[in-house]
Amino acid sequence: MTRSSSIKKKPAPRKPSAPPQAAAAFDRALPEIEALSPDRLISVNLDIPRVVSQVLGVLPGLRALRADIAEHLPTFDITRLDRLETYALAAWYAHLLSLSSGDVENAVKPLLAEAAPLRENLLGDAEALARRGLLDAATVADIRAGQGHIDIANDLVALSALFSASWSEIAGKTAATEEEVKRAGEVGPQLLAALGVREHGKGPGPTEAADKRARAFALLVHAYDQIRRAVAFLRWDEDDADEIAPSLYKGRTGRATSSTESTAAPAAPADEAPAQPTGAPGTPAPVTPAGTAAPPAPGVTAVPPAPVVTAVPPAPVVTAVPPAPGATPSGAPAVG
Repeated sequence: MTRSSSIKKKPAPRKPSAPPQAAAAFDRALPEIEALSPDRLISVNLDIPRVVSQVLGVLPGLRALRADIAEHLPTFDITRLDRLETYALAAWYAHLLSLSSGDVENAVKPLLAEAAPLRENLLGDAEALARRGLLDAATVADIRAGQGHIDIANDLVALSALFSASWSEIAGKTAATEEEVKRAGEVGPQLLAALGVREHGKGPGPTEAADKRARAFALLVHAYDQIRRAVAFLRWDEDDADEIAPSLYKGRTGRATSSTESTAAPAAPADEAPAQPTGAPGTPAPVTPAGTAAPPAPGVTAVPPAPVVTAVPPAPVVTAVPPAPGATPSGAPAVG
């Protein structure tokens, strides 16, 4: 099987788009958001701005694999990858709408008073780390280029995601604190929401906004989860799937490392099955024992073993239990 060369450079989180672009993405995804069945909803147990920045950061690497995915996984719904950026920006905008449904009319001035120095401090720390080769210099330079109130807000989101993604490598090597990083991820979206209310008025009511946020988040996570499974199959031999498409749950404070971050390819449930809200999307299948062959292509089921037949009537015969219909072999990622 011909495959793309291994992608070694760790993808860096990217700034989300400004609200007008995110609003346009939300409108494009709205039919799918509204059509999502209730059993596909999952708990919003991740920081949405950080998730969006992470997905946008890995998107170029995923797009580089599009041709290979389409060729080697013909049953995979490639529109998931084609629309991943739309889903990410839609989730970002839905998150902003949920914030703008609260009491933020008079919040712009105090939020700016906190946001501007916080951005400058974190940006200075990021530039120092970039000079040491501990953060991606191009990403940091892109953040520095921003100007204006909207850029201050977006920069805080990007800085929070950038520091969070590399915290295990930079902890103790920077003056920035976890509290500052977390606060940047909170203040950035709040400032964007407040600016939006000042410009366009309040968003939808809290209940409607929360529902759209939950649906948009689930749509993004389900799509990314399926793409990760495709990458896990495609890059099985290279063993770099977690570098190309890292778990959205990786690096969460206070949470044990998920088994989806191991080198085993995750097994996917059927598309119709609801995601589990208490764990990372894509619970992995047991690791294939050493010496076994690489996993078969998704959709190929194992041949049930033949029952054991014995000629001695008194002794009970134990037969092998054939796998459930539609099951995939252990260790192989199933791609919806």
